[in-house]
Amino acid sequence: MQESLKMSFDPSTIEHLGVKMYSKLPNALAELIANSYDADSHNVKIKLYDKKEKKIIVEDDGIGMSFQEINDYFLRIGRNRRAEGQETSPSGQRKATGKKGLGKLAFFGIGNTIKIETIRKSSGKKTTFILDWNELISTKKKEYEPHYKISQCDVKLKGTRITLSNLQHKTKFDKEAIAISISKLFNLFDNSFKTFITRNDDTPIKIDDKLKYENLDSQFEWSYSELIGKFNISYHHKKNIIGRIISTIKPLKPDLRGITLFANGRLVNLPEFFGISESSHGFSYLTGWLEVDFVDDWKEDVISTHRQSLNWDLPITIELKDYLRKFMSHVERVWRNRRNEERKKELGKKTNINILSWFNNLPKDIRTKMEPIIDSITERSELPEDERTNTVQKLHELVPEYPYYHWRHLHKSIREVSEEEYKKSDYFNAAKEAAIKYIKNVQRRSEIKESEFKGDFDLMMKVFGKDNRKLLITKNQTITEKDMEEGQKYTSAGIVAGFRNPTSHENKKDLHPNIFSDKDCLDILSIISYLFGKLDIAKKRHG
Repeated sequence: MQESLKMSFDPSTIEHLGVKMYSKLPNALAELIANSYDADSHNVKIKLYDKKEKKIIVEDDGIGMSFQEINDYFLRIGRNRRAEGQETSPSGQRKATGKKGLGKLAFFGIGNTIKIETIRKSSGKKTTFILDWNELISTKKKEYEPHYKISQCDVKLKGTRITLSNLQHKTKFDKEAIAISISKLFNLFDNSFKTFITRNDDTPIKIDDKLKYENLDSQFEWSYSELIGKFNISYHHKKNIIGRIISTIKPLKPDLRGITLFANGRLVNLPEFFGISESSHGFSYLTGWLEVDFVDDWKEDVISTHRQSLNWDLPITIELKDYLRKFMSHVERVWRNRRNEERKKELGKKTNINILSWFNNLPKDIRTKMEPIIDSITERSELPEDERTNTVQKLHELVPEYPYYHWRHLHKSIREVSEEEYKKSDYFNAAKEAAIKYIKNVQRRSEIKESEFKGDFDLMMKVFGKDNRKLLITKNQTITEKDMEEGQKYTSAGIVAGFRNPTSHENKKDLHPNIFSDKDCLDILSIISYLFGKLDIAKKRHG
């Protein structure tokens, strides 16, 4: 004689854990999807109907249940399958997502009448039974015996079909919104487990892990492994975490901000920043997920019954939260630096200034002062674009690349032979080439023959000066003018004696920076530039 089906329960427990906990449709449907996953399903179909008859059908191609399994497992409230050694799905390929044995009560958060049809793989038998909320809640016994029937079917058939009617949900279904909400509750959809949703048998939407972030206008994405490369905070489960962090171009809506935690593919903690102060502007741009499967393996149950949050008051979870808080601070810094770099590139395109190159070619002391100014301009998105562009261009004019070189306002002839060498930090060669250029120009302007002087020093002594020389830079009449003529002579000769001649015999690699530095080079270039300026106005002496 066939035994009856029995559900053991306390009516108040059913009402509290079923109707109240799963009053939101996506959360209730998520429990049915999880059941299908744990039954080794490959395909789940959610069918919403709201025309003539309002109902929901959830069907899968999982292993199904025998009559005995329905009684022993499905109808037992609060069964801990892991404690009974059923930590994996029947195939052993999936870690079971269910743990507390309460998910089945999600039925009553959706509708009052639940029809369940299930076929155990290879059994050739279909068991159909109905759970009625009104009958269940009004029973005076501790057990509820649902109506059922067993029928023969094709031995090739398997799976479970659940029909929910007399629904609590009265408005029309928003298929797209439900699909997105469900996607946010899982991180296990792949080619081996597909879920589709339809409304009145229309074109199905595939629910997958990407759907939860599909409508985001993302700017940057990082894998967790990328981000911890330069994150030195230690945590014993640090390498057991995987995930993805996404930043958006514009601030997110409040309900989309934060990092969601999943364990074995199911949500265990709603998006948050784990106690970190969210006053930083950056946190309004960040979202993503982390898989922390290890929390599901802890001896102490840290996952709340409704799977919305972890119990953060335990020593083991306090340690996790502290790590995640520090990790998110690190992420915010990475995001800020990356966004500033990107904005500088965009600003560079509009201004025709390579801002990164510009900054790299500023002396450290100037760069330190300039960076906060440029960062402030790039950060302040409320500034009109043309104002930002104009401001950066003006700053670049004021402080160009290699500013100390440009601020010397060197003679054109000096810049022609020294600028590239200076940029390559070959200060020795930059000054040397400028000196050579000056010497050649002096000889050319004076038209003195090589037979008339002995070496570059002698050239300067014979070309310049107050007495019977080749070139005059003044009228050579007053004492001051005569002193200036002498100054041009001795300064030019000094460049040859004190710099040009020594550098002709010294290998530049032997000149220590303390002997010939960047500043030394600029000082010499400035002196030669001065001499070049006077040479430009010099006139040949007559008589």
